[in-house]
Amino acid sequence: MTGDREGTVPDALAAGREKAAAAMADAATAWLNSLSEDELPLAAYDSPLHPDAEAERLRWFYTPTEHGGLAVRDQNARQQGLAMRLVATGLSIAGYATVTTVMGLENVLDQLEGWRVHWGRQRGRDPGLYWLRIFGRPGDRVWAWRFGGHHISLNNLVVAGRLVSTTPCFIGADPATTELIGGTLRPLQGSEETARQLVRSLDTGQLHSALLHPSAVSDIVSGNRPRVGHGDTMMHMQDLWRGRFADPELDRLVDDIDRRAEAGSGYTENDHARVAITIPPKGISGRDLNNEQRHLLRRLVSLYTGRAPEFLADAYGTHYASDTVLDAVHFGWAGSTDAGEPHYYRVQDSRVLIEYDNTQRYANHAHSVWRDLTSDFGLDVLAEHRAHIAHE
Repeated sequence: MTGDREGTVPDALAAGREKAAAAMADAATAWLNSLSEDELPLAAYDSPLHPDAEAERLRWFYTPTEHGGLAVRDQNARQQGLAMRLVATGLSIAGYATVTTVMGLENVLDQLEGWRVHWGRQRGRDPGLYWLRIFGRPGDRVWAWRFGGHHISLNNLVVAGRLVSTTPCFIGADPATTELIGGTLRPLQGSEETARQLVRSLDTGQLHSALLHPSAVSDIVSGNRPRVGHGDTMMHMQDLWRGRFADPELDRLVDDIDRRAEAGSGYTENDHARVAITIPPKGISGRDLNNEQRHLLRRLVSLYTGRAPEFLADAYGTHYASDTVLDAVHFGWAGSTDAGEPHYYRVQDSRVLIEYDNTQRYANHAHSVWRDLTSDFGLDVLAEHRAHIAHE
């Protein structure tokens, strides 16, 4: 859906892409105009058409590492407001509320860890350490922007005045569940509970088809690869950071966290191969589900595509309303189906890849990602654009 071609997209979707791109350009321009000469080099990068800029654009993270750009905490109040206005243009209302809630959870996580974790900086868990970076100039034929920090990565590409890509889109939560006065905060509750309801509805034969592994893998399998391919297995934590730490003790800390996560899952290299991403996908297909189960699968997909601006979310809803389309969607599960126990699931068709895991910190630390197997970062559209330029 993110790479729809001229002549194949409904008019409403094409108009929505243009409207979203215009809103992004206005917000990005306002933010850039508010920055000082010292701040601009961090915020503004070369066009995605430049090889070095493209290499940087494809380096995305969801760990508490430096994501690249200008951090929220290093901006004044007005600049912060303008930055968040840009972030909101790339999300639905619910998506924006979820992202900002996850940012605020850094304060809760800091307390949970006794304010001890530092990651080589003054404050290890910092709700101001979310970076915004713009590639190219807003309004150019090709430009992009990225917003990311711990448990958030939003990636958007605009070509010819249209928003053509909104993936990879990563949202996590740590803690995944925390108590409020008179209630509970669970930013990813819908994504977890809908999938659990679906897997619990499967009969013995269906569950056999859906089960990837009896125990859950300790992280999403696609990791932060710029492209996902057949046979990819889970990346280790050491590879999910921007470079290595100057302090060897921090490198040992990451190694230790990774070892403990692996020990908790009990996986060996052979186990990782069992849950590798495959094309065609593993799991039970939509055609093998009953009507109630198909409804749950549709809803599960919408909880990810619903992160995008409403016009795009609506287009995905229409797409997956087709029975033929849903027939080709596969659902896979690993781990326990009991609430509060480690688990992992995957939803995949020829284009969309969705992953969710809640395994770490005694199954109270969740990761979720929505990817496009053919057009993450809008690479297919960008390739066509380059080819067109070459032949002019």
